[in-house]
Amino acid sequence: MTTLFETADVEAAHHILSNLYGIRHFATPADNPFLRIRRDILGPAQLHHLTFKMSCEAEGDPLGMLYFGQVIDGSFSRHHGRDNHTYVTGDVFLACHDLPTRVSINAVEVDSVGLEPAVLAKVADADPVRSPNQIRFTAYQPANPHDAKLWLDTYSFVRQTFDGQISAMPPLLLANMSRLLAATALVAFPNNALLDPAVEDRHDAHPRTVRRAVSFIEGNAHRDICPADVAAAAHVTIRALQLAFRRHLDTTPTAYLRSVRLEYAHRELVAANPYTTSVGDVAARWGFASHSRFTAHYRMAYGTTPSETLQRR
Repeated sequence: MTTLFETADVEAAHHILSNLYGIRHFATPADNPFLRIRRDILGPAQLHHLTFKMSCEAEGDPLGMLYFGQVIDGSFSRHHGRDNHTYVTGDVFLACHDLPTRVSINAVEVDSVGLEPAVLAKVADADPVRSPNQIRFTAYQPANPHDAKLWLDTYSFVRQTFDGQISAMPPLLLANMSRLLAATALVAFPNNALLDPAVEDRHDAHPRTVRRAVSFIEGNAHRDICPADVAAAAHVTIRALQLAFRRHLDTTPTAYLRSVRLEYAHRELVAANPYTTSVGDVAARWGFASHSRFTAHYRMAYGTTPSETLQRR
């Protein structure tokens, strides 16, 4: 779903900012204030594009969501207690969800992604009962230019994939893109998420875990599932699940899920009418955002292209 908010009225701007970001106090000395916010909702993730054609001060409650973004033009400063951070054109930043917000804005344009803490926890979690709040980001910016570029490239890929057509996208594709953003945020921004399997994980990485996981994947590939769901179905942690797949199948849970979905897409292409079905629609229905990547995976698995399979009917 896409919504667009645009106003040149100070009270209306305050109302919009209050509803979206919990802003309680808003003031601007500008004679001709202008605020524009585009919000695209991708299931558990949100893409925001904000344009402030004015200087202003805003103060509000904790955001609830984490916002990972880039300054396209202009500058702004965020104040967290004694910490002050100023971001200028080109900077990549994180706005935390659990601290009160105070912002000084100087005619800024920003792209950002809003993610619920629970979405990040589901991607990174090493323990099924671990609280989402235990995942804590330890810096407000990526540690190095490479990580910043990784985040920007991923955001650009997601934005270009949808390109204003979010309402027409299959739910499975929306969910996959949300998890991609969450996984990239965990890599690009310093945090305390656990990365290595514990001793218990190694003990749980046995063939029974693989059998339970494979059965769940093959029966639910059409649904919005991720490694956290598979791990829960197999009664192990995500780390144990990953270790079991590596140890016994020489692959990852994500790669195995992709191969199963690829097989279902193949079956659909074999049976489809080429005059009423497109390869892109089938790929998107099974969670493949990139046509070129879908084609590459398909060719590797079946020795031909999806379009050739579709035309053979």
